[in-house]
Amino acid sequence: MSVRSLAAPWEAALSPAQFQLICYFVGIGALCFFVGFLRAWVTRGEVGARYRTAVVARLGIMSAMFVSYVVLLGGLLFGYTRVAGEFVPNDVALLTFGVRYVEWSVAVPLVVIELLAVCVVLGGVARRIRLVAMTGGFLMVFLAYLGAIVASGGTDAAALVGWGIVAGVFWLATTALLAIVVRRSLPALTVESAALLRSATILLLSSWAVYPIVYAMPLVGSGGTLVVVMQVMLTLADIVAKIWFGGALHRVAKLRTAEDVRAGRDVHPEAIWISSVKHSDAGKPREVYLAAGAAVHVRRPQPPTSTAAPTAQPELFADPQPEVFADLEP
Repeated sequence: MSVRSLAAPWEAALSPAQFQLICYFVGIGALCFFVGFLRAWVTRGEVGARYRTAVVARLGIMSAMFVSYVVLLGGLLFGYTRVAGEFVPNDVALLTFGVRYVEWSVAVPLVVIELLAVCVVLGGVARRIRLVAMTGGFLMVFLAYLGAIVASGGTDAAALVGWGIVAGVFWLATTALLAIVVRRSLPALTVESAALLRSATILLLSSWAVYPIVYAMPLVGSGGTLVVVMQVMLTLADIVAKIWFGGALHRVAKLRTAEDVRAGRDVHPEAIWISSVKHSDAGKPREVYLAAGAAVHVRRPQPPTSTAAPTAQPELFADPQPEVFADLEP
């Protein structure tokens, strides 16, 4: 039985214009993720402790993406040699595609953590859903890596299709699980938080659809033009799925923090502003509970604007999560 042979994208020679265009978009990606890391670091205190996991995941995503794009730039600069008016690839050029799969293997599970951190799923159910979704996200990347890079050096069409189908199963399963969790979380959120979470999830899952399309492109063509299209699409999809999505999710976390402070379920050291609109005053506890006989200083009165403080009524501290994830229990 004959096996159809493919041309690996990293083995295609590039014209000077094609090479410069790829470098341009990869450079934009590297700078975007560097700025994204700085913004995530500077704004990490804007959300409450309950949603801090999303911030930590976002910092991990931005750092992994920035490092991978720096390596990708190195693969472009050292993986191609200009010969007779075109850029001819060498063995290092494999990095221009291979490093992306390494980065996705880290970033995709972190994106899952970031999304689930602002949903209403809690406790043991949250841990199980997170583990399943992270595993599915990792496997869909790793299996695609086997088909696109490892199997026959990316030149075997049957391996590309076969591993791609298996990876697609995990992609669909992970997408469906995240969609279910988000959909069931929406009724427990305010209208504004629910709308933003829905939009962010649609943005993420839509951007994920770009990657299978790019994965299958070697089946329909080859050459420098196709390499440019693949690299540009992957870079733009990365920016949307990590930076744009992360910014929207950070806003969801801020909204939920403001809602918790207003309801008295949590405290926050400063007022919460989003797009110059004030969503909550600073919320600080009125009482400090110490061990019996311990000394405590006299608390100064709160400023007039700091009215969003929790009360001593226990029912205000009950989480509003509905029992919507019972069927996800093992």
